Amino acid sequence: MRLSGILASLEARNRQAVDGQLAYTEFLAMLLQDEVARRDQRKFDTLLRQAHFRNHKTLEDFAFDRLPNLNRSLVHDLATGRYLQEQAPVLIVGPCGTGKSHLAQALGHCAIRQGMDVLFITQGDLVGSLHAARATGGFDRR
Repeated sequence: MRLSGILASLEARNRQAVDGQLAYTEFLAMLLQDEVARRDQRKFDTLLRQAHFRNHKTLEDFAFDRLPNLNRSLVHDLATGRYLQEQAPVLIVGPCGTGKSHLAQALGHCAIRQGMDVLFITQGDLVGSLHAARATGGFDRR
């Protein structure tokens, strides 16, 4: 059944169950919660790795005070991921050094927390990748 999360926490949970005089069902529920938590964390780590973020940037780290004209409520609305269900495009533009990449990665991080697949790629890298795919005949697949 591949329950390695249970195996990792079995000894500690067994000690906790004995000390707390827990019922067998409570003990089993704790073990299963550990397994679910381990699987969720593993999925999150995999999605984060596959996103190819340049840095670990989150919305909590974003310096909103540096950009007083930025609509914070819109950014927090984007963080909910509603635009993904609506399939609405989001374009982040602005001068160099204003946090566009940070914001894009932070929104990607929020999407990963919601279980979405994310790929962070710069516009230059994307165009180069598409040109290479066209040259090798894989443009449609790319």
